[in-house]
Amino acid sequence: MIRRTRPVAGAIALLAALTAGIAFPAGAAAGEPTGQDAPKVDLVLDVSGSMRAKDIDGQSRMAAAKQAFNEVLDATSEEVQLGIRTLGADYAGDDRKEGCKDTAQLYPVGPLDRTEAKTAVATLVPTGWTPIGPALLKAAGDLDGGDGSKRIVLISDGEDTCAPLDPCEVAREIAAKGIGLTIDTLGLVPTATLSRQLSCIAEATGGTYTSVEHQDELTDRVNELVDRAAEPVVTPVATEGADACEKAPELKSGLYTDREEFGQQRWYRVELLAGQELRASVSVAADRAVRPDHGLLMRAVTRHGREIVRGEATGTGRTDVLSTGLRYPKPERDDDSDKPATETVCLAVTTSFSADAGVKTTPGLPLELTVDVVDGPDGASDVASFGLGRGWWLLGALVLTGFLAGLVWGWLSRWRVAVWRTN
Repeated sequence: MIRRTRPVAGAIALLAALTAGIAFPAGAAAGEPTGQDAPKVDLVLDVSGSMRAKDIDGQSRMAAAKQAFNEVLDATSEEVQLGIRTLGADYAGDDRKEGCKDTAQLYPVGPLDRTEAKTAVATLVPTGWTPIGPALLKAAGDLDGGDGSKRIVLISDGEDTCAPLDPCEVAREIAAKGIGLTIDTLGLVPTATLSRQLSCIAEATGGTYTSVEHQDELTDRVNELVDRAAEPVVTPVATEGADACEKAPELKSGLYTDREEFGQQRWYRVELLAGQELRASVSVAADRAVRPDHGLLMRAVTRHGREIVRGEATGTGRTDVLSTGLRYPKPERDDDSDKPATETVCLAVTTSFSADAGVKTTPGLPLELTVDVVDGPDGASDVASFGLGRGWWLLGALVLTGFLAGLVWGWLSRWRVAVWRTN
């Protein structure tokens, strides 16, 4: 049985919908929020010389950022641990090497003292370079530890000036660590090039990019992102697929994240009891430029290599996410059956992405895998067994209705002809 799904443009909406349907067992399953640690947010502010420009509601970009930060600090929930990091705030010289080291923790991530944080923000003066890549690396370290949600909110008005440490590559490396950290970016009066760079950074970690040209837009958006950090989220559990089923990690019901190299195949294992049904789906995001034609294949295979069911999808480059899924019910055991009660189902995920020369293929493309093991269908007429499942009842009813209607219409037609001949 083959199932095909079309690519879905909204990765985050799709994964949220899939996760909402997962029936986790009692206790904290893989990917389930535990609520043990407070959410953490690190606001990363560009304080480079270009922040002196007066083009946001008649005031400088720096003044607009300070005002927005003050309002955000007043509105931040007590449960959020918030910190502030700067880039380009201290070194005003021309030495690029020194300028690219210019990032510092202005206020440490932790319980918020609003007066102290506001005082620190008030001292900022637009100064130097724009080391976005180094600042993101340091910010990830600021949020290290704990299993609560982690979010970096980057606010910049200029492109990174510290290449070849590409901030997009830095964001991909952060995402590849599987620590559940999201980077949201805001561009102040951005150019097209800046928008592309900030969008790339956000997309690499499943974050968002916003263009800002007014002070109230900046305040509202940062407030929204800080509030979002306090919302319960499901953080995918980092796993690493193998090159063969016998070496693959065993997965329980939950949400998992992995990285898959271009054209690679990754294997995972799920143990399925008699009477249970496996529902699995996978999404792969193109977080860098790839060639338009690509595909995604997910197969459920027995330990002996026999394919049970598959799901596949193809892309044309119009969306950044490719998704597919499958279902497999394991029948109940007969009392006199000598078949084992448990079956090992091997899940193989294969991609056929390719990139032009110069595009880095490491780390691999981000992959999110949803595994759901639930009680199986009541009878053999279910969807996973016949393709239409309980729809067969409707199809049979329609066929019977059509047959009876044909008999009645034929009888009426013959009766009318007989009456006509009589008259």
